Amino acid sequence: MAYNLEEQEQLATINDWWKKYGNLVTWVLIIVLAGYAGWGGWKYYKNSQASQASQLYEELQKAVGNKDNAKVQRATADMQQKFSGTAYAQMAGLTAAKAAFDANDLNGAKTQLQWVIDHGRQEEYKAIAKIRLAGILLDQNAYDEGLKALSGDVPSEFASAIADRKGDILVAQNKLDEARTSYQLALEKAGPDNPGRQLIQIKLDAIGGVPAKAAA
Repeated sequence: MAYNLEEQEQLATINDWWKKYGNLVTWVLIIVLAGYAGWGGWKYYKNSQASQASQLYEELQKAVGNKDNAKVQRATADMQQKFSGTAYAQMAGLTAAKAAFDANDLNGAKTQLQWVIDHGRQEEYKAIAKIRLAGILLDQNAYDEGLKALSGDVPSEFASAIADRKGDILVAQNKLDEARTSYQLALEKAGPDNPGRQLIQIKLDAIGGVPAKAAA
């Protein structure tokens, strides 16, 4: 097909532009497409990870039902190694800690709870792990370690439980003034419908009621 003069001039202009900028445009398109493909691949990877982690967590739950602590710990270690970035890994850590505790494997329970504290990505799971770990350390008379486990920021909904557990450890240390302050804080942080309020009040009353400063 023959082109008229105007069309030939337009083609020449396009050819000149392409010679100057064609490579740049091509690379920009490649980068954009690669980025899009990478995002799609990342989403697929994350979904795949969650799916595989879910299946492994189901196996873990079956082992819990069979009270097979050894299998629970193996499955949890596998989960934490392969799928540490998923919520299932944190859930597995808490579940494995309970299974180990029920099997009187306190070291195993502490190890799992510490893993959640150190590697967990959801603050709620980390707070639960702190409270449970502090409880085990309290039973083992490791009071300073227990208080250390409770340190750091936690979501507001766990502030009452943290203060309550801290009060328990302080009572065990016979630091009653500090324990009263901690129990009082636990009551202040607890919502009106919190089922633990009554027990906290009982513990507070058992060591002399509200702390001196609050009473004043």
